[in-house]
Amino acid sequence: MIAGIPLTVLGGAAAWLFAAGTALTGHASVSAAFVACAGLLLAAVGSAVVRRDGPLGVVAIFLAVHAAAIPLMLHVDSAPGEMDGAYWSLLVSAWLMAWTSVSRLAALSRTLPTGGRRALDLLIPLIFGLWLMLIWEAVTRGAGVPQVLLPAPSAIWAKLTASVPILWADFVQTFLKAVIVGYALGCSIGFGTAILVDRSPFLKRGLVPVGNMVSALPIIGVAPIMVMWFGFDWHSKAAVVVIMTFFPMLVNTLEGLSASSAMQRDLMRTYAASYGQTLWKLRLVEALPFVFNALKINSTLALIGAIVAEFFGTPIVGMGFRISTEVGRMNVDMVWAEIAVAALAGSAFYGALVLIERALTFWHPSNR
Repeated sequence: MIAGIPLTVLGGAAAWLFAAGTALTGHASVSAAFVACAGLLLAAVGSAVVRRDGPLGVVAIFLAVHAAAIPLMLHVDSAPGEMDGAYWSLLVSAWLMAWTSVSRLAALSRTLPTGGRRALDLLIPLIFGLWLMLIWEAVTRGAGVPQVLLPAPSAIWAKLTASVPILWADFVQTFLKAVIVGYALGCSIGFGTAILVDRSPFLKRGLVPVGNMVSALPIIGVAPIMVMWFGFDWHSKAAVVVIMTFFPMLVNTLEGLSASSAMQRDLMRTYAASYGQTLWKLRLVEALPFVFNALKINSTLALIGAIVAEFFGTPIVGMGFRISTEVGRMNVDMVWAEIAVAALAGSAFYGALVLIERALTFWHPSNR
């Protein structure tokens, strides 16, 4: 364990002493030595009275972590770029406490019933993500990082909320049109082709190597050709997505169709099952984990392919168009707002596929 109860109490004490020192002196600084000495004293007391494990220790860490966050956020704008050692000591201590808190919550979740464990499984990544945003905000503002290099999360959020109509139009153009259409076409054609190839050893030996070669083609080489063939609108981006998603689905489905054992196939033959019955009731069922693996891989490839393809020609709308345009204008906060929208859309898409996979492949050992 990187940070235990002593470090937790030390960080909590440092947080409140930092706030008290600011209130008394009117300056966003307090003696680092004073903070360390007082924190170590409280740490010794805290270590004696609080158990390292169990709900009481977890609650103590959780409260100390969020106590440390209060002065960080209250004073981050008081002297941007001029924070001294006390501020950075508090920041490091707060991050270590947050790490400890998440680790203890993860350990505690294993001892809880199913409902409590699921709730903690959702809470832990949320806490971890919020603390990453807090550390990002504290570092960029405390060190006075220029916005053109790395804007703070608050600046990105402000730009995002002020540009909702633009971001929504870009989302519709890139995700709801190019990504969804290209993804559906590429995955369905790849799946259907795999069924046909499985019936023909000649196609299996000839098409799969070609597919592996084509899947290695760079996007920047394919995208301009697709723009020339299908025009500047979303159709050319959907064509790029089809190319990127077709072969992963083909290869994974073929691998999944051969996942059933020889004994299982012999059993189907003893039941006088036809090829279609064996395919539908045995081989496709065994192939489902492989198919969903391809679907999850393609969910990220599709979004990346559509955004990159928009760099090579598009109407005056789209995530890729906005990113390339705003980078040239040095509007980095708008670029990060587009990245945030793309990340949220991609994560939601991937998460929906995971939920569907768990519902359909509940029998698989990975889900039991």
